[in-house]
Amino acid sequence: MDIQIIEHEPPYRVGVIVGSLSRESINRRLAMALQRVAPRELEFFEIPYGDLPLYNRDLDADYPQVALDFKEAVRSADAVLFVTPEYNRSLPGALKNAIDWGSRPWGQNAWSDKPTGVIGASAGQIGTAVGQQSLRATLSFLNARQMTTPEAYIHFTPGLIEADGEVTVPETEEFLRMFMEKFLEYVARVLTVIPRS
Repeated sequence: MDIQIIEHEPPYRVGVIVGSLSRESINRRLAMALQRVAPRELEFFEIPYGDLPLYNRDLDADYPQVALDFKEAVRSADAVLFVTPEYNRSLPGALKNAIDWGSRPWGQNAWSDKPTGVIGASAGQIGTAVGQQSLRATLSFLNARQMTTPEAYIHFTPGLIEADGEVTVPETEEFLRMFMEKFLEYVARVLTVIPRS
């Protein structure tokens, strides 16, 4: 019997997870900039996680509603875009906690086969490179489908991105536009091979 592959058509709903809980986060600005330059085939919504308690296996038998809501938001997305800072050469603890909630209870992993992209901004020269590697290692274990190129480590300088997400440096704006075009291509490929149920 032949298996029919059904291509999932755009627009694609992209859940955005900002790795910093701060309202003034430069990564929140970066997320806004990415949405401004993205192809129109992508639609965005933020997946909040600030109200999640610390993950505790004892709660697996009676999962908190806030965690169920978080997992449903992840599942409802065609793809997930992580926009995250680097904390102490790793990913932020609150973000790791959210990822853990999304992966549990065992056998109910909301990240599996989900197309994902990773990008981040930092005032430092390496622009979240090490933090992204920590995040990617976790996503790899959870069977998330990661876009691996182009890599994007944004060195955030004062005035680079305005509060409304406008990018003031044309070269940076063009790079972010290219990144989002590649993300669209990647999401379309993954959803062609692994269509959503």
